[in-house]
This record gives sequence, structure tokens and C-alpha cells, in this order.
Amino acid sequence: MARKKNISQAFPRSLIRFQNEFLDFQKGIRVGHLDDHQRITRILKLALEARYQEEFVTERFGRGVYWQWIGFASRSNRALKPISSKISFGCSKFFLTIDTEDKLFKCGFSVERGMIIPPPEFPQIRLMPDWDWHQLLAILEQESPMRKELKRLVTREGFVIEAGNWDIRRKFDRKNFPDMAELKKALEEAPPAAWAGFQVYYPMDEKAVRSCAGADLIEAMMAVFNEVTPAMNLCMRFQLK
Repeated sequence: MARKKNISQAFPRSLIRFQNEFLDFQKGIRVGHLDDHQRITRILKLALEARYQEEFVTERFGRGVYWQWIGFASRSNRALKPISSKISFGCSKFFLTIDTEDKLFKCGFSVERGMIIPPPEFPQIRLMPDWDWHQLLAILEQESPMRKELKRLVTREGFVIEAGNWDIRRKFDRKNFPDMAELKKALEEAPPAAWAGFQVYYPMDEKAVRSCAGADLIEAMMAVFNEVTPAMNLCMRFQLK
């Protein structure tokens, strides 16, 4: 992966009290019972907003002290959606998660499809025509800029792609980097009543996480976000500079 970059003057490294043990491979990402200088959501939000001069919306999956997934979506990109400007499901977003089954910390960007046929009690997760998903599908061509970015991330930098039905997702790495038609097919064939999506992330196992100090991990996450920004921009109406 590319060399780590300084976080920003908005959150000086000397003030960061995040600890590597807050990434718990059994429970998830600890966010509860911490002060602002320890809480990863606060640290990353300030760092992202300082870097891109853009407001970000924090999304999450989980409750209580530990969350399983955290996302950061550009507020300007969401605001440009004529139908879905009040929700973040349709937005590309930076994300981090603990995969407690594979014992991996994952950090990168995600584009969600939601469901084409959602349950009646969750109509807000229905795929709408202004979601970034449609732009992603449109740019998955063999000679497209997206292929160039994905090839760089996966084959050179060690990133991983996960695509399609979230319960039975396809995984691609440098050993099986996909043809764009194959990748697009995996996305389009996800069942309409299943949650589906597309993720590009850098994986770290528990040994790698424990070998890093907390501030180093934050800088690594920001470096990952920097690496995936060109690819994520291709999926969005608003461009992060």
C-alpha cells in the first residue's frame, strides 16, 4: 500500500488517543464510553473534512459500545440526488468494518444497491434511480478509467474487491482480478430481494493491527481513503478534491 500520510492539522497526531485494542475482532469497533480523542468516528470525520474541505455524514451498523460497520458519505454528493437527498443508502462512502468471521479489519469504499424488492417495513432501502449504484454499473467497461483504478488498487496495492449478493458475495484479489464484464455480471445477478453492494478495501489481520500504534492505524486508514478516492469519485456526481 502507498506510504502513509499525515492526518491533518485539524486533529494533530499528538492528541489522538485511539488504541489498537478498540478494533476488537470478536465484538467489532469500539465507539462507546470513550472521549472524543479516542473515538474513531470523531477522529476520522474531522480528518476527512479537513482533507477534502467537505462535510461528511457518519453512518453505522451496530448499537451500543461496539459497532460492526462505519461509513462516511459526502453530504454534497447526497444533496445532489433529486429523490434520495435525505438518506445515505444511495451514496458511495468510505467505510471500515471488522469481519468477525474472517478475522479481518477492512477499510476502503463501498457502493450499496440495497434491495430492488425490499420488505414492506423497510421501504427506504429500495434501489432508487438516483443512487450511485447505477453510475457504478455504467462505468464498468473494459477500457474504462474504473478498470484502471481497480487494477492499480488490487494488483499493485493489495486491495480486495467484494461484489454482489451480500450473503454470498464474490471476492476478487490480485490472484483473480476480474474482467469488467465478469464483475458487472456479479453485481447485476444479485437477487432482487437480497442486499447487494460493491466494496474495495484494504485488509488487515489481527496480527497486523496489533503491531500498529493507534495513531499509526488512523494514518493508515486515511492513506487507504486517499488511495480509493479516484475510484469512488467515478461513482459520484460530486467530486472529492
